[in-house]
Amino acid sequence: MLGVICYIIEPHTGQWAASRLLRSLTKQMGAMEIFQNVSEGPLRLSIFAGVFAVMALLELLSPSRKLDHAKGARWFTNIAIGGIDSLVVRLMALFVIPLAAVSTAFWAQSQNWGLLNWTALPQWLEIAIAVVVLDLAIYGQHVASHKIPMLWSFHQMHHSDVDIDVTTAIRFHPIEIALSMLWKIVVVLALGPAALAVVIFEVILNGCAMFNHANLHLPPFLDRMLRLVIVTPDFHRVHHSIIHAETDSNYGFNLSVWDRFFGTYIPQPRKGHQGMTIGLPNHQSEKPTGLVWSLALPFAGTKTSAGKTPAQNKRIGK
Repeated sequence: MLGVICYIIEPHTGQWAASRLLRSLTKQMGAMEIFQNVSEGPLRLSIFAGVFAVMALLELLSPSRKLDHAKGARWFTNIAIGGIDSLVVRLMALFVIPLAAVSTAFWAQSQNWGLLNWTALPQWLEIAIAVVVLDLAIYGQHVASHKIPMLWSFHQMHHSDVDIDVTTAIRFHPIEIALSMLWKIVVVLALGPAALAVVIFEVILNGCAMFNHANLHLPPFLDRMLRLVIVTPDFHRVHHSIIHAETDSNYGFNLSVWDRFFGTYIPQPRKGHQGMTIGLPNHQSEKPTGLVWSLALPFAGTKTSAGKTPAQNKRIGK
């Protein structure tokens, strides 16, 4: 089943990565019951739909804030962007770069590349180290996407969403997704984690992204406890504020320790979660709910206010 999860998390690796993972896990963990006739496409879709449905239902039952825009157009656009992202990564794997993080881990192991392939650590410790290091790499990538103008030109599409909910978690420009895949490949080559560790990290990262983007109210005591370890919805929502100092904070997707350690942590938005404005200051309209507009944003010549990237920009409240 973990081999199937591998295929779900990185479908562009296809049957090869899934079967390699199954053989690797069978060798490392002993006999496993493998279901040969599982239809992986529907299963992959059902797992995504299941996690998405749970978050969407929780948003309905316990919303954190009233959304300012109708869900119809936003959800269509964000889900369509997520589908395009998957297609782009699959096409890259087929025609451009036949690698992905999981299959790269297999290759690095076969070539004895990467720090963890030069050690003889217990498997549980190797997995723990890999998950933490990969999470730090994603934190660094996120910070870079706000500081480097070229990267921001694509990442701003994510921030242009005029509301924030579970669908915002999959609203990333296809080019940003492709660059992110390349970055993860570089990190995996340097680190040399087991494929199982990469699968576990991807499952955690994807689940946490949907959780912390959800428009979900948690009891204050629960939020305080959870954010000691992981990024909660209230923790991450601050990052989607139009106020520059708040956008330039709370970069974590999974572990909350990085923002505290690197000094990028802001506990609460200045105007409160009910009073804060989501999105970009110069795109407070219905335009970001459109698919074509969103995909064209990096090439439209529009910038954040004052025509600068957020790292250079003196935004509202700075």
